[in-house]
Amino acid sequence: MRRVTELREQVLASSLALIEEQGVAALSLREVARRAGVSHQAPYHHFGSKDALVAELVGRGFTRLSEMLESAERTRGTPARRLRLAARAYVDFALANPAAFRIMFRPELADLSACPSAGAAGSRAYSVLVRLVDENFRGPRVGPDRLEAITTMHWSMVHGLSTLLLDGSLGKRARPARDTEALIDRTLDLFSRTAGRQR
Repeated sequence: MRRVTELREQVLASSLALIEEQGVAALSLREVARRAGVSHQAPYHHFGSKDALVAELVGRGFTRLSEMLESAERTRGTPARRLRLAARAYVDFALANPAAFRIMFRPELADLSACPSAGAAGSRAYSVLVRLVDENFRGPRVGPDRLEAITTMHWSMVHGLSTLLLDGSLGKRARPARDTEALIDRTLDLFSRTAGRQR
């Protein structure tokens, strides 16, 4: 049993490494098998298809992201601080897990309806954001429609910042690492102040 688990983990690790090095388009079970040092049929024994492999990677990615967001949510402090920490956790996850992040929001890569656990993991991550926005902004003048718009605005900001740092011009301009850190902090602080004035 241990050997089976090790092979499965080896296939997943090789898949992420391949995506990171050559992009999503290069992902194939045959190449994954070659990198993992197993027979070309071995990945099929564990996942059945490339869609199933991608769904597993997506589910694991969202599970890890959820754990990081929930950790921020449990932090002591004001609602604004928890929302700010969750935003930072989102960006940190993307920068630390670039291969996983690049496939988690690409529904064309795999049919996640065939993998309910992956969809549930994604919903779990999103629900943290919904709760934190609700905690921060709900009030007599902020109804459900407004809260939904703020949630979308917040998600768009952190996701866009993460994507630009990974694959866009921000990642190329914000060097060395301390410049990236400063840029992330300035952006999140400005958003927090601006959103706070929308109450």
